[in-house]
Amino acid sequence: MRDRQADPNRLKAFRWGHVSEYAAALYLMVKGYRIRAIRHRTKLGEIDIIAQRGDLVVCVEVKARRDLDSAVFAVTGTAQQRIRAASDLWLARQPDAHRLSLRYDIVAVLPWRLPRHFEDAF
Repeated sequence: MRDRQADPNRLKAFRWGHVSEYAAALYLMVKGYRIRAIRHRTKLGEIDIIAQRGDLVVCVEVKARRDLDSAVFAVTGTAQQRIRAASDLWLARQPDAHRLSLRYDIVAVLPWRLPRHFEDAF
């Protein structure tokens, strides 16, 4: 069997994605959110960040791109459906689900800039 080497560009992108998620979480904490989960996985999909402020739970999709437009437009309709389905599963497992409301946000992480937070993005 052939020895497989990881593609260095793919590995770099993977690392940059994880760093971006933590940068976005830190940014949200500074804005007053409590981080409930990072990279929450369900059988229906993954939510990059689940944050909460009061009774509002925010499911955040983090996109690290070179420019703002490509970050925002990278969240496709399919991705939105996946995030909504995963958030429904997460919410169903919460003991206080009856009093929580959900919102879906995007945080764009751009090189050498503060993250941009788009509330109620989808």
